[in-house]
Amino acid sequence: MAWMLAFMLLPSMGAAQQVSLMGTASGRALIAVDGSPPRFLSVGEEWAGVRLLRIQGDDVLVEVAGTRQTLRLGQVPLAATPSTASLDTRPVTLMANAGGHFTARGLINGRSVEFLVDTGATALTLSLTEARRIGLDISRGSPVRIQTANGEVTGYHLQLGTVQIGGHTSHQVSAVVLPAEIPYVLLGNSYLSRFDMKREGALMTLTPRR
Repeated sequence: MAWMLAFMLLPSMGAAQQVSLMGTASGRALIAVDGSPPRFLSVGEEWAGVRLLRIQGDDVLVEVAGTRQTLRLGQVPLAATPSTASLDTRPVTLMANAGGHFTARGLINGRSVEFLVDTGATALTLSLTEARRIGLDISRGSPVRIQTANGEVTGYHLQLGTVQIGGHTSHQVSAVVLPAEIPYVLLGNSYLSRFDMKREGALMTLTPRR
């Protein structure tokens, strides 16, 4: 494919998220993630991979990286990494489009995007325009030099809190943001390597690896 990418440097994956409670007001909780500006969440809402489950006084119950944790006002920020005991095992089924490529609607950190399978991409890849549209903070990413079909460019590597496709949710997915116009979010091997892939005609099934 035209978007095949070769990464010259890719920082280590799986860094823990830093999550803290800044306050509560009017049935909402003010949550900060990885030092980003805090955001008010209502019960049931998800942002940057953090889902608010319950508010009780100055304590809130959240789900982060597949685990449930209690946040207390004023406590040291919670460091959360994916829980292998609660991995989502639901398969993902994709259908080929008219051009023979496998695409699907899905969510990144709760925001809607259009995915396209690209086994030649090292990491899940999206454009700077798309990253800004869905609220990713690339200033917290690590610069990487990337060789593309049009030459070398500087992108940004970061971790996505959640990637949801077809009812399956993956946590802490390595991604790269490129300063280029890309019509899809490319599902590279940082996502695909978590699955066993099987193609039957116009259908592709991704079965999570245990």
